[in-house]
Amino acid sequence: MSKKKIVLAFSGGLDTSYCVPFLKQEYDAEIYTVLVNTGGFDQQELAEKEQHAHRLGAHAHTNIEQTQQFYDDVIRYLIFGNVLKNHTYPLCVSAERVFQAVAIANYALEIDADALAHGSTGAGNDQVRFDLVFNVMAPDLDIITPIRDQQLTRQEELEFLQKQGVDLEWTEAKYSVNQGLWGTSVGGAETLTSHKPLPEEAWPSQLEKEDSESISIKFEKGEPVALDGEAMEPVNLIKTLDKIASAYAIGRDIHVGDTIIGIKGRVGFEAAAPLILIKSHQHLEKHVLTKWQLHWKDQLADWYGMMLHEGQYLDPVMRNIEAFLTDTQQNMTGTVSLRLAPYRFDIEGISSPNDLMNAKFGDYGEMNKAWSGEDVKGFAKILSNQIKIHQSVNDQ
Repeated sequence: MSKKKIVLAFSGGLDTSYCVPFLKQEYDAEIYTVLVNTGGFDQQELAEKEQHAHRLGAHAHTNIEQTQQFYDDVIRYLIFGNVLKNHTYPLCVSAERVFQAVAIANYALEIDADALAHGSTGAGNDQVRFDLVFNVMAPDLDIITPIRDQQLTRQEELEFLQKQGVDLEWTEAKYSVNQGLWGTSVGGAETLTSHKPLPEEAWPSQLEKEDSESISIKFEKGEPVALDGEAMEPVNLIKTLDKIASAYAIGRDIHVGDTIIGIKGRVGFEAAAPLILIKSHQHLEKHVLTKWQLHWKDQLADWYGMMLHEGQYLDPVMRNIEAFLTDTQQNMTGTVSLRLAPYRFDIEGISSPNDLMNAKFGDYGEMNKAWSGEDVKGFAKILSNQIKIHQSVNDQ
């Protein structure tokens, strides 16, 4: 009789490294590790992850390349919507996890697996994201979660691996680092408290430049298409911009938010390119879109980010919101000028053929060219009517 096949969502970090030998021993099964690359690994790193999986005892390892698909299906909508969770966090991990879970579930179905597994803890959001997608896409497969079920500490996982002959030092396991195209999260140690900042050495990028420089980003129908006048595909632009801005240690912050399961969570992140692109795109929108377009975009984009964060990517309402966001971007073409400096960036201005701040209609605070003073007097009088009636009726 052939052994059971267990497909493990694998990153090569401490949690998923623990899962490989544990699952192999506990279930006497063949472990198929799957790493879905959403822009966090180069070819050398992918090869090293594969070697690591085999050293841990994986029966087979697969790297699924999904960076471009991740941009097409998720990231561009985060740009269109200027999505920042709690006005801070660009969904570095949450956007990836749901997308990765979909690819892993599809792979498990392709190889006729008996079960799906992931290394999420019982305290975070990832457990819900993976479980939810697996339940929807592969409802007949068991879901195995060793770290959650055993309530393991990172120290206990480390000791287990060391007994298996895996050479892993505590300094390597102190932080849980997740890197992808849309930023890097850093969790553990200080982020488990409410008051401690991450030390300098915990950040993925260190300050390399102390001067400043100007850059420009061109958007076409809401998508970034050129950097400093050089045309680029969006994925390449994001990577190039991130490399430039990370040298200034731009994009560092700590996000505090409500987890899906109802507790507060705190995580550090570094997302130079996402923060620059979102703020630049948002600034251009202020010039190009109308007041009510901006208003309703904010409402739906906030909802979209919340749903994605909580693992609800497969809900059909997400496709509805994506259609709305795409429609709002038809006139979103223009170039944003910025200045980069250590630990910060400043937006200097925009140029766009669709700029609604057009001098032929009037100069703010000075002369108008499309109405008279008498027009404004009448407008203000009519606008005040309902408030006056309400006060007259209710202020007895």
